[in-house]
Amino acid sequence: MKHKAAGEHRRQRSTKIVATLGPGTSSPERIRALFDAGVDVFRLNFSHGKQEDHGKRLAIIREIEHETGRPIAALADLQGPKLRIGTFANGPIALTPGMPFRLDLDPTPGDTRRAPLLHPEIFAALVPGADLLLNDGRARLKVVRHGADFADTEVVSGTELSDRKGVNVPGVVLPLSPLTPKDRDDLRYALEIGVDWVALSFVQRPEDIAEARRLIASRAALMAKLEKPSAIQHLEEIIEMSDAVMVARGDLGVEMPAEDVPSIQKRIVREARLAGKPVVVATQMLESMISAPTPTRAEASDVATAVYDGTDAVMLSAETATGAYPIEAVSMMDRICRRVEHDPSYRLVMDAQHPAPQRTSADAITAAARQVASTISAAAIVTYTTSGSTALRAARERPEVPILCLTSEMGTARRLAVSYGVHCVTTGDVSSFAEMAQKACRIAFKDGIAAAGQRLVITAGIPFGTPGNTNSLRIAWVEAQ
Repeated sequence: MKHKAAGEHRRQRSTKIVATLGPGTSSPERIRALFDAGVDVFRLNFSHGKQEDHGKRLAIIREIEHETGRPIAALADLQGPKLRIGTFANGPIALTPGMPFRLDLDPTPGDTRRAPLLHPEIFAALVPGADLLLNDGRARLKVVRHGADFADTEVVSGTELSDRKGVNVPGVVLPLSPLTPKDRDDLRYALEIGVDWVALSFVQRPEDIAEARRLIASRAALMAKLEKPSAIQHLEEIIEMSDAVMVARGDLGVEMPAEDVPSIQKRIVREARLAGKPVVVATQMLESMISAPTPTRAEASDVATAVYDGTDAVMLSAETATGAYPIEAVSMMDRICRRVEHDPSYRLVMDAQHPAPQRTSADAITAAARQVASTISAAAIVTYTTSGSTALRAARERPEVPILCLTSEMGTARRLAVSYGVHCVTTGDVSSFAEMAQKACRIAFKDGIAAAGQRLVITAGIPFGTPGNTNSLRIAWVEAQ
């Protein structure tokens, strides 16, 4: 297979692509092919596979990064608590509406009258009238009465129930940490091997973020997965405490009415952009491509809608982890993103939704950079950053030109791979504005971002090397190198 040359890896789109690695995409050849097709962030799903499998995949990612000279982000997605019923003595049982059914802490295999549910925290949080959803919502039970070790329910809907199906308790905040002992061990391992992002599952309240923060410290960035309705009630606080958020529509769609999910998705994207935090839209985006070489028209529209909303990134799960057409799925997602971004109405939407800048010099300069770039038809906005904060504020503006981010920190470059429109290049520190402008022009020309005669809008903080101190703006002409 012929690989792209190093200079060909600048994405021709602002929306980023996250892809999950799995059994079908673990070889160096497959991971490289995914990267060539357009993947910006690789997700390591710790719900499946052994730790060492993920370690091997990350080593391959780092080798590709070295070969191509492009920063690539690795996202460790922790499993979180998995609530499941136990087993049945004689195979699946039939459910009929109105039939009584008991769930309890007795581990004895179940029958047509009862089943084990070995999660005392669920019984502790239940109230009469609460719903229990089993098997991704395919069965619904209503709680009639309950105690510390049981719940007597009535079947509302469902046809069959089999071993170890998942349980959701919508509308109830469970007294559970999002970090199980398995998650804590996986987190330790993920930080040891050097992942860039950690995705936290089962977030219900701001305190869940604080607990993970203490364990991660500054070793990786934290992405909160929004999959519980209770998290939506604390949305602004959770976004503020996280480095990024993910719209995890799978469980979210189980625990709330399906018709509510699209508006919730738009709200999360809007609030994350307002806060200047990256947001990823995930789950079932090109689901049919697990087994088919092309998506349904509805799936293509779903990806397009997330792009029109202004999301930073869209994500593939089983499509690339276990699907038959992983490269095709990434290529399709890439084409959809590029097609939307070239639609004139897309730019109208982005320009109509500019959040007001905060009353800081950094935001004033960043907002001005977007306006100046548009006015003079600049090829790109250039940011110099150590922490990444300047690039994040630039991405918040959703400019119509690329954001060339120059940083001396590889960790910062990798983390920004998920951010809208940001093309990161690692480079040494600079000591003067003239040196900075010269370096920006040289790199923009080399990476194909700007041609000779085009202009760049450059922002930086003076004195150099002071995080979050953006206070200067300059226009530079690009010369042939």
